[in-house]
Amino acid sequence: MKLVVCVSYVPDTASKINVSLDGKTVEQAGVTYILNPYDEFAIEEALKLKEKFSGEVDIISLGGDKNKESIQKALAMGADNGILLKDDTYRDSMAIAFGLSEEIKTLNADVVLFGKQSVDYDNGIIGQLTAELLGYNCVSVVTKLDITDKAVIAEREIEGGKEIVSTTLPVVITAQKGLNEPRYASLKGIMAAKKKVIAEKTPAQFESKLFIDKFTKPAPKQAGKIIGTDASAAAELVRLLKEEAKVI
Repeated sequence: MKLVVCVSYVPDTASKINVSLDGKTVEQAGVTYILNPYDEFAIEEALKLKEKFSGEVDIISLGGDKNKESIQKALAMGADNGILLKDDTYRDSMAIAFGLSEEIKTLNADVVLFGKQSVDYDNGIIGQLTAELLGYNCVSVVTKLDITDKAVIAEREIEGGKEIVSTTLPVVITAQKGLNEPRYASLKGIMAAKKKVIAEKTPAQFESKLFIDKFTKPAPKQAGKIIGTDASAAAELVRLLKEEAKVI
């Protein structure tokens, strides 16, 4: 079975994010970048499928040289090959999906996995766009996956419950937390990853339609207001919620 996992390189959510002077980029000083957390679930699921069916796991990332760190971690976990689609320029979601899909077409993949979203822009649509461009079936936000021969049964989160979807290969899956427990890279895996070559390629070009106008930080929270300390404050609270906050 040919398995492909697409990964991204994102700021650690624990980092303090500041806007650069140009207002259009993130200030890099003090920001730690990591493998996108949701992508770890995708990698783990690909490795489990490899163990079940045999085959290869290819890792693809589109971005600059630093994206190699995400690929390297996936290789240390047990993936077989790494591909960097090297492009330092800004791409919107469609342009990223196009670059990924054109490369995946050359690999003849049976299953393509993504994290359900990256924790930087949080668009959550790259997997679905890539599936459409490939002409593959797609199931998103998957929390349980069972593949037998060409049959695919996936459980996914929906508002207020869960949904079970049946489809066939080839398929794109976007992984949600709870799908599995990602393994830690062993010392043997880390040493083996250092010997694996990450192929660098130029991704297919596609004109971005969206551009960053500016970044702004959220407005600071307003100070709280204490209305009273007993039941007599209830009427005043209702009035303020209705007249000032306008939420009722």
